[in-house]
Amino acid sequence: MPKDETSAFYDVNAETYASRERRLPATRLDAFLAALPPGARILELGCGGGQDSAYMLKKGFDVTPTDGSPELAKQAEKLIGRPVTVMRFQDLENVNTFDGVWAEASLLHVPRAELPDVFTRIHRALKPGAPLHASFKSGEAEGHDDLGRYYNYPSVDWLTECLSSRGWRDIALSEADGGGYDGKPTRWLHLTARK
Repeated sequence: MPKDETSAFYDVNAETYASRERRLPATRLDAFLAALPPGARILELGCGGGQDSAYMLKKGFDVTPTDGSPELAKQAEKLIGRPVTVMRFQDLENVNTFDGVWAEASLLHVPRAELPDVFTRIHRALKPGAPLHASFKSGEAEGHDDLGRYYNYPSVDWLTECLSSRGWRDIALSEADGGGYDGKPTRWLHLTARK
């Protein structure tokens, strides 16, 4: 995430955001984990308050949690009891390292022009055949919400083309209605793909 209004929002509101009532995406998490070998090495991009990492760790997986907000990373560390790497998605440099990448409601903050490169970096960081899970707020044009946070708001077609042109396979997208931190109705896109 660029150091902008989005990052500033998460730094300033880290404690409130991390401790909010949040329903764990257990169905999606379980489906993602079921495709991995026991104890698999998982990279979580944008761990927020750390709830998803805590769930995966409890299930016996080797999780590397990351977040772009130093303050949110501190909140996550309190929950999961291990260090959280502070990094931008654009700085991911690993090669053939991870058995899976979990990016629930995080890559949606990457500037649309930079998202193709981030997908390439994630592809490179995964081992052959390894899965990616990511979710986005659906739309046609990038913009900001009422809290000042940037979103890339991609469409199914845009995401499919972006991934398929970068060597991803088994690309699947589903849509679901839900909500977000701002309390507004949201159309979500849930993406799975394999290296």
